[in-house]
Amino acid sequence: MESFSLILAIVVVTALAFDFTNGFHDTANAMATTISTGAMRPKVAVAMSAVLNLVGAFLSVEVANTISKGLVDEAGIRPEVIFAALVGAILWNLLTWLVGLPSSSSHALMGGLIGATVASAGLGAVHGDVLVTKVLIPAIAAPLVAGIAAMFATRLTYTLGKKADGDASKKGYRAGQIASAGLVSLAHGTNDAQKTMGIITLALVAGGTLAPDSDPPMWVILSAGVAIALGTYLGGWRIIRTMGKGLTDLQPQQGFAAQTSAATVILASSHLGFSLSTTHSVSGAVMGAGLGRKGGVVRWSTATRMFVAWGLTLPAAALVGALAEYVTGFGDWGTALVAVFLVGSSAAIWKISRREIVDHTNVNDTDEPAGVVTTAMAAVTPPPAGTVTEDVAATVPAPAAEPEPSKATV
Repeated sequence: MESFSLILAIVVVTALAFDFTNGFHDTANAMATTISTGAMRPKVAVAMSAVLNLVGAFLSVEVANTISKGLVDEAGIRPEVIFAALVGAILWNLLTWLVGLPSSSSHALMGGLIGATVASAGLGAVHGDVLVTKVLIPAIAAPLVAGIAAMFATRLTYTLGKKADGDASKKGYRAGQIASAGLVSLAHGTNDAQKTMGIITLALVAGGTLAPDSDPPMWVILSAGVAIALGTYLGGWRIIRTMGKGLTDLQPQQGFAAQTSAATVILASSHLGFSLSTTHSVSGAVMGAGLGRKGGVVRWSTATRMFVAWGLTLPAAALVGALAEYVTGFGDWGTALVAVFLVGSSAAIWKISRREIVDHTNVNDTDEPAGVVTTAMAAVTPPPAGTVTEDVAATVPAPAAEPEPSKATV
């Protein structure tokens, strides 16, 4: 019993560590556009987001129930399986944070859980219908729905604001951005904090501490909410930079449209129990807002790297989770080895990140290249009349100086 109690405690602590990484990994979802447009100062923005993430954790348990009761068969799942799943999810979160790519913490967690479960109990322990209807379909639909909604919302805001005073309109949309960013933060807490609640509840059921089909206890809800709030306050500045400046250049009108569209999609999915990726929703909305403004462009080079990360999230986390479960199967020393590997890898990633520090002081700086599509568009677009580019000016010879009159010819 002592051995079991120890592994269960390790699982709970690791789950809260994942929740912490989820917080700083996904801060960009709520606050990247607000920070990039200057609507709020960076530190104030992440503090507001942290508080609302905590509040959102108490609003629903539907997504938590999808994780703890629906995705995998509770029977035969050992605490070590859940520990292995969390290892896969945490390492994927940290790797994508290091390179500044917005990927789904939700899919990392579910990928790790699926991989570890298959390694432990076989494919039959994964409920394929739940995986398809509540994970895979929302993963594809969410960015499309949020993107289309944001594109039309952006066009509508510019159409309605044509006759409005420019400065007054920008101030109004910045205020709207703050409100909509708060809504996204609330939605993020409602959706993402529940995933950790679900995984801890599943561990408690697997360990015999809770009866099957139990809802998350209050202490689980509170601890998950606090962990994600602390992570959010830390601020995932690398991903905020990519989301706010790397995908497109946003005006306040676009930021408001993107955040409102994403929040609506996330809150609706939380109510229905869909384990939705807030990252997918917000990223889709940002790209839709970029396309919705006349003359706006999306940096498809960054978007392509982001899409690749999305596609790799589930299988990569599943592979690491399966390998970790295989090692934990050797007993206590195997579990200890996996724990040491997790701590060592996390420390190495953090140390590498210190080579180029991104924080609230430089989060709005970007060296992102224009990308192939944007460069091609710029190449075929004629410059405004009366302007000469530097390259053209360099190829045009300077006019010869007029000769001074010779005294001999006067």
